[in-house]
Amino acid sequence: MSGSHTESSTDRCPVDHASREKWSKLQQAAPEPLSPTAGLPTARETSSIPREDGHKWVYPSQAQFYDAMARKKHNPRAGDMQVVVPIHNAVNERAWQEVLKWEAGRGGEKCGGVKLVSFKGDASKTSPKARLKMLFGYQAPFDRHDWLVDRCGTQMRYVIDFYTGRPDSATMSPAGNLSFYLDVRPSLDSFEGIKMRIGMFWNRWVLGTPSSGTLPARVDS
Repeated sequence: MSGSHTESSTDRCPVDHASREKWSKLQQAAPEPLSPTAGLPTARETSSIPREDGHKWVYPSQAQFYDAMARKKHNPRAGDMQVVVPIHNAVNERAWQEVLKWEAGRGGEKCGGVKLVSFKGDASKTSPKARLKMLFGYQAPFDRHDWLVDRCGTQMRYVIDFYTGRPDSATMSPAGNLSFYLDVRPSLDSFEGIKMRIGMFWNRWVLGTPSSGTLPARVDS
């Protein structure tokens, strides 16, 4: 793990700089004066998400998260980083667990498990499924990611839509917690992805035995 404030091409986490702005806005109030590191911690957390080189993806430190946003003039608040960064990490861990549910029993275990090859966030690119849900009155996702996963040489693209939700009043803290819903599924740009989606649809709506990978996953901060 590196304590540097500059990320290398291989020592990154599955959320790019553009997406970090989206996460911070969920917690952001008024801007505060910028400083190089805002005196924030530089320690980084190693994720559970494997890379192709045998290592794990590493999440940004609070200082890195802040600096990346400050360089893009998004007016981050240093005090928000202690909340935003753990949320960002927890949501990505949950997204990976949802990917693993889809991949279970599909052969990835033969080569040590599936691995995350690359990732891209683009909140402006609304997925067809999200557009359809919006036509029926559902809220728009606040972010969208595309994760490329390697399954023993077969690459699968997963689409992840991120939604904000209402916290559970029974477990909500006095300060109020943020709640997120993740819609994780294989992209329909390959035969394998189509087959996986049809299989899940058949199990859920015809056989009545839904896999946990077919339903949006909730994450509470």
